[in-house]
Amino acid sequence: MAPDTPSPFTYPLSYEFPTHRLATTLRNPDKQPLVLVACGSFSPVTYLHLRMFEMAKDYVRQNTDFEIVGGYLSPVSDQYKKPGLLNANHRVNMCTAAAEQTSTWLMVDPWEAFQSYQRTAVVLDHFDFEINTVRGGVRTSDGAQRPVRVMLLAGSDLIATMSEPGVWSEPDLDHILGRYGVIIIERAGADMDQAIDNLSRWRHNIHLIHQLIQNDVSSTKVRLFLRRGLSVRYLIPAPVVDYIEQHGLYVDEGPSASASAGANAAEKEKGKDRDTGASGSGTEKSGPSS
Repeated sequence: MAPDTPSPFTYPLSYEFPTHRLATTLRNPDKQPLVLVACGSFSPVTYLHLRMFEMAKDYVRQNTDFEIVGGYLSPVSDQYKKPGLLNANHRVNMCTAAAEQTSTWLMVDPWEAFQSYQRTAVVLDHFDFEINTVRGGVRTSDGAQRPVRVMLLAGSDLIATMSEPGVWSEPDLDHILGRYGVIIIERAGADMDQAIDNLSRWRHNIHLIHQLIQNDVSSTKVRLFLRRGLSVRYLIPAPVVDYIEQHGLYVDEGPSASASAGANAAEKEKGKDRDTGASGSGTEKSGPSS
């Protein structure tokens, strides 16, 4: 259902923005409310995707003046045709099962998944509109309204592509990093110093989190295991394993494989992160592997 407030966005049929775990009251009035958004393929969602939110939660609590009031996974549209990209219904269902059964605060927003391709900047604008314009942000204990800061959560591959000239448009970079900001989870073997130096203009809005326990599980590796008939239990949430087995998913790449020839062109134009990053600008052409 589209909001009563006039909206600049299009909405999938019967869409409702999920708010069942979105805090409505700020616990600490001295903090700034924050919502984390992770965009990606999530084909399938892994423990690393979920673990990113927990690492970000610890970082925010210990190092910032923010208070997290919600966290969202936003699966990419089917229009981002790439190998291994299962249809949106399955991906949203798997993300929902993982969030609802393994977390107490994460939610899945299907807005991006069930329509045409959307750039990261637009996705973040959508969250800002739904939370702040439609719902008026959150309240403090004394009843005062407070706007919520929306921030992108992604793997370090994303910031590497952002620092590469010509991959992302300058207006989108400024919109994402300047207006919203990003929390980046370091990936094993990644050197982020140079990438962040290249984005020094927005350094104040880039938060880098080092993994204390390295985890390099990816959706790509999980799909490979499944095609080979290997177990993926304890690599991805149990309800996601059960869903995959119930529906016989990822035995082969099926229609997605036949679309692989066009996928490279789509990636160059659209640059949706392949695992945990974001949908990018029209000139964005690469992202983290999934």
